[in-house]
Amino acid sequence: MNHGAQLERLKAFSDAVFAIAITLLVIEVHVPRLDTLDDAAYLAALAHLAPSFMGFVLSFLTIGALWMAHHRLFGVLEGFEPKLMWPNMLLLMVIAFMPFATALMSSNPLARVPEVFYSATLLAAGLLQLLLFQVALKPGRVRADVPPEEVNALRWRSLTLPTAASIALLTAWRMPGNNNFFLLLIPLLARAYAALGRRRALRQLATPATP
Repeated sequence: MNHGAQLERLKAFSDAVFAIAITLLVIEVHVPRLDTLDDAAYLAALAHLAPSFMGFVLSFLTIGALWMAHHRLFGVLEGFEPKLMWPNMLLLMVIAFMPFATALMSSNPLARVPEVFYSATLLAAGLLQLLLFQVALKPGRVRADVPPEEVNALRWRSLTLPTAASIALLTAWRMPGNNNFFLLLIPLLARAYAALGRRRALRQLATPATP
């Protein structure tokens, strides 16, 4: 089997794990079953599920961001590299675990340990994604037509989730529940890191080499 086909298999398997994990999130949002037709009772039951809804949205967007980063990375690679297998597999393991961490947090809103556990799970995913990017973006593994500044932008963008998850984890003990608001910074951090990576690469390219 050629390297192109092997890379496609790895991408297809990864996409399947992301899709299953992101779908399983909604299974933990349990449908209220009431023996009544009273509107107020149903509204109260839905209000009771608010933490589950919030956990679903937060984790859906986070897993979605991880998938988009994964998609960008594999879109610039020249071909299959065996050293990608274990970092990618470990990342997928944490992704598959996220529905449990989400359910634990959502079922125990404002509890410290579930919040710490959830943030630690996200941090593990972020660090494993960072490792995968470092392995994948080594010289010679990226397509020749990809500009160096875009490669550096990808490297810097991979710092986004570790940064946001670290802040959420450090604040989880004193601000359980509210610490998750720091995760909403992920899109802004991703843009900022990518822009910083591009600028640094362009600056290096513009600097004349010393004889």
